[in-house]
Amino acid sequence: MKTSAPQPPSEAAAAIPRHIAIIMDGNRRWARRRGLPAVEGHRRGILALREVTRAASDFGVEVLTVYGFSTENWRREPTEISFLFDLCVFFARTELAELKKNNVRVRIIGDWEALPTRSREALESLARETSSNTGLLLNLAVNYSSRAELRDAMRAVAREVAAGRLAPDEIDEETLAAHLATADLPDPDLVIRPGGEQRLSNFLLYQAAYAELVMSDIFWPDFSRADLTAAIEEFGRRARRWGA
Repeated sequence: MKTSAPQPPSEAAAAIPRHIAIIMDGNRRWARRRGLPAVEGHRRGILALREVTRAASDFGVEVLTVYGFSTENWRREPTEISFLFDLCVFFARTELAELKKNNVRVRIIGDWEALPTRSREALESLARETSSNTGLLLNLAVNYSSRAELRDAMRAVAREVAAGRLAPDEIDEETLAAHLATADLPDPDLVIRPGGEQRLSNFLLYQAAYAELVMSDIFWPDFSRADLTAAIEEFGRRARRWGA
């Protein structure tokens, strides 16, 4: 496991983001460059998640949302998908003690109930076992699609209108936000994408409307506390305008 000194961000990042979202990208390319199977990249990605979660907790971040498995990932090779599901079980079992030690609470967002039984039950158990923790909230976006989330939110709003509980003219941005998986959370202040790509990939499209974006060429398995610190410091140097 990578280790680094637990130094907080510099004064350039005096305003720590309340909510950081990360697209954990580059696992397969990391492995391919080293002549390793893709599964090894995913395995090393778990170590990066552990370090970054610990760092976010140390820095006082309130919410960390990570994109673990998208609905589009079902198009991958069956053997890789099977390993990813096994990795859910591995993560839930091996990280529980670490998460409890650091007072981290886990929540699962996305259509995670569609996962195979072992993976679903492992993630459900992890969320239950950490539910009383009061520190950082770690959102694991599993089988997640932002467009599907928005579709489901609109369906829920439409049902309220059909039932006469809501007038169409009363629908506003807050109405829609209240039906999202992150309804009770602040919107992301900072979205980080390691791996060298420059897109959001169907991740928190509504919630990230005014987030600051930091794209990194570092593959996720190599992403460290120092890299998170650098992203937060970059966030601290920016002037947020909220569309103005």
